[in-house]
Amino acid sequence: MEKIASFQVNHLLLKPGLYVSRRDKFGDTIITTFDLRFKEPNKEPVIDMPALHTIEHLGATFLRSHSEWASRTVYFGPMGCRTGFYVIFEGDRDSEGVLPVILEMLDWIAVFSGPIPGASPAECGNYSEQNLGMAQWEARRYAETLRNAGQDRLNYPA
Repeated sequence: MEKIASFQVNHLLLKPGLYVSRRDKFGDTIITTFDLRFKEPNKEPVIDMPALHTIEHLGATFLRSHSEWASRTVYFGPMGCRTGFYVIFEGDRDSEGVLPVILEMLDWIAVFSGPIPGASPAECGNYSEQNLGMAQWEARRYAETLRNAGQDRLNYPA
């Protein structure tokens, strides 16, 4: 079998950042998958499950409700390794072009208050595993990384 694209990235060189993971074409439509890498792989603790779950609920809600990006958002969800998230947008996009909406999402998560969207037994298969405080801490930390990002945090290492 062919090795998938994300396994071909050298995780020993990967730092927290916002990277184009892949571009796929379906007919005339291009979709771009982004690697929202919150943690340095294999060097720092991964995102704990309750915080990861909360970021998933809040991030997906924010993007799918956004006035400009809702119709462009295909998917937002966690990486299995718990070092970040994938977001898929319609269109041929680059990191610089989506950075503003990702920062807007992180800032929204950082100050969110109230019930976590979708966190009820009727809406989620593990509704009670949430941690808003840690999700907000992770969002603020990652936002600070992106606010200071150079090209080395917006393009995969060679």
